[in-house]
Amino acid sequence: MQHAEIGLIGLGVMGANLALNIAEKGHRIAVWNRTSEKTTQFADTAGPLRERIIACETLKELTAAIRPPRPIILMVPAGAAVDEQIAALRPLLAAEDIIIDAGNANFRDTMRRFQEIEGSGLTFIGMGVSGGEDGARHGPSIMVGGSDEAWRRVEKILVSIAARYKDQPCVARLGNNGAGHFVKTIHNGIEYADMQMIAEVYGIMRDGLGLSTDEMANRFEAWNAGKLESYLIEITAKVLAARDPDKKVPVVDLILDRAGQKGTGRWSVIEAQKMGVPATAIEAAVAARSLSAMKAEREAAEQAYGAVDRSIPAAEAEALLADLEAALLAGKIAAYAQGFAVMQAASGEFYWNLPMPTIARIWRAGCIIRSQFLDTIAEAFEESKPANLLLAPRFVELMQETNPALRRVVATASRAGIAVPALSSALAYFDAYRQGRGTANLIQGQRDFFGAHGFERIDMPGAHHGAWAQSRG
Repeated sequence: MQHAEIGLIGLGVMGANLALNIAEKGHRIAVWNRTSEKTTQFADTAGPLRERIIACETLKELTAAIRPPRPIILMVPAGAAVDEQIAALRPLLAAEDIIIDAGNANFRDTMRRFQEIEGSGLTFIGMGVSGGEDGARHGPSIMVGGSDEAWRRVEKILVSIAARYKDQPCVARLGNNGAGHFVKTIHNGIEYADMQMIAEVYGIMRDGLGLSTDEMANRFEAWNAGKLESYLIEITAKVLAARDPDKKVPVVDLILDRAGQKGTGRWSVIEAQKMGVPATAIEAAVAARSLSAMKAEREAAEQAYGAVDRSIPAAEAEALLADLEAALLAGKIAAYAQGFAVMQAASGEFYWNLPMPTIARIWRAGCIIRSQFLDTIAEAFEESKPANLLLAPRFVELMQETNPALRRVVATASRAGIAVPALSSALAYFDAYRQGRGTANLIQGQRDFFGAHGFERIDMPGAHHGAWAQSRG
């Protein structure tokens, strides 16, 4: 039997499409799923790619079908399922074999798995894969965490299956152990913020301006030809334009307003908080999804407080509509700035030396947040290595151009009772970030008053306490 170059476990939607991608790029692949029926069905429906697929009925058969040293991709649900699969595999593997976890794993689990496998002779890779079903099949953005040696052994296959932007593969090794999964987590956090801001602009158009879905679709389509060009803006136009084939009404009007989440958005917020990095737009987006799930409570609250007329006065409507594009761009910049700031902090904390320009470039195709200004982000990190994207000269220019529109949109939406949590959080972040003297001096005074925590002074060095007893009267 001719041996496979690589193996894959887990033939769900993502696993099956990734396996077909690998086979289509000329690599022989062995596959296994815990339900043999799915393995057989996958192979039988692979068409002309069937000749490069070895369908295995057992894990032992899978490992025997791969040429040593064996790289094996796990495409199973994050969490306990990964640990169980690794435990089942280990007795069948030999020194230098590589286990590649390509699921949406928590990077801390990935780091733990690296430690657990250390000294066994086996190698581990934590690999973030973005792009959904279509990306897995035709070219995802791939974020690799692991040793340079392990990366070199799988580089050829991963480069061949990755998305391409102007013929550049959207895949890279980003650092050791959990680096790849961490970057994927922050990618998803930015994705949450991006999607939430788009939804908020949709809400302004629908509830405030009374636009039809066709009018909104046309607006998003036009924006996709400008500075907002991105995958999410592109598909938003398509979602809004779609009609239910039976009822002949917009599909979006039939969808329940309750959004799901799988954990990566929450993880991005948790890690930002642990490192003390503000990621307020991402936090607001995660909270908005949680609030969306509280459908019954929201309906009860609407009854308790009464329905609100959220329509924008006609005298303000035209100006508001003209501001939406720039406002959305300003909010998007703030969200990306927060995400990259979190990655910069993690890079130092976990000794990863994350390559920020490379991360921006491998996100230019294949992934969900791909957009035209990722090139600008990459250039910003190469030219000035800013502590935050908001300090990069090009982004200073962009925010100066767009933040007035964001301010007007947030103010108008607030007066109308239209919730814009991510856009307003982005604006507050921007305003606080550019204020040289804020209001935390009062907080420090309060902390010293009730807890004797001490404070610094602007006129002399050292730690100080206030003479609060004299003010108690």
